[in-house]
Amino acid sequence: MENFNNYHFHYSLTANKNSPKIIFLHGFTGNFQDFSSVISLLSKNYCCLAVDLPGHGETRVIGDESCYNMSNTAKALIQLLDDLQIDKCLLLGYSMGGRLALYMTLHFPERFEKVVLESASPGLKTEKERSHRMEADLQLAQNLENSHIKDFLFNWYDRPLFKSLKNSPHFDKLIETRLANNPLELAKSLRNMGTGNQPSLWEKLAQNQIPILLLAGEYDDKFTTINTEIASLCPAARLEIVPKAGHNIHFENIDKFVAVVREFYD
Repeated sequence: MENFNNYHFHYSLTANKNSPKIIFLHGFTGNFQDFSSVISLLSKNYCCLAVDLPGHGETRVIGDESCYNMSNTAKALIQLLDDLQIDKCLLLGYSMGGRLALYMTLHFPERFEKVVLESASPGLKTEKERSHRMEADLQLAQNLENSHIKDFLFNWYDRPLFKSLKNSPHFDKLIETRLANNPLELAKSLRNMGTGNQPSLWEKLAQNQIPILLLAGEYDDKFTTINTEIASLCPAARLEIVPKAGHNIHFENIDKFVAVVREFYD
């Protein structure tokens, strides 16, 4: 990817540009609105930039599918920060956006002061694991292209990872916002930014010196285990287990989420 004009990012930016700046990166099937409730609670003290990632929301990509992968997306987001004259900022990413945030932290450390990773991972450790996951991601992408997006979303959120999220009284509203995505674009994201196609970041964790807050929900055993290992390998990272939440902490326990984020950033 040579041309940053391939990316037409859709984003929201709160007005107080003299405050510390946070860039928010959403998860798969989400969009910039995923953090709107969080931003409403933080915007008095922070300038908040929320972006639709490639394949999501109203961001448009011109070019081949390599524009959707992690490396090129990270470079394009750095270019967006340059265009907005944001030299250094705080960073917060959830799930897929958390994986991307970790990649950006490790490859562009000079751009970030502190980083929050919510239910994120450094990818898969072995080529065999990545190969198996890539096959699964490709199958899911085909399902997206060949079925109704509503059916895909209900199947996606039927996984054990989202059990507590589905019990939320606001779950139907979450699904409604995700229906606005283009399934063909989501499929491109899944093929190129999915965990199977992501480069493993495990071996780079020890070199990181940027303060990182790792958040995992108490009901999310898988990512609690992953993030416990991250914390053991990365001296600059600390883990906090958030009560009364599963994978999507900022949706399931927003008050606690905002409190720990604010304390960390302050």
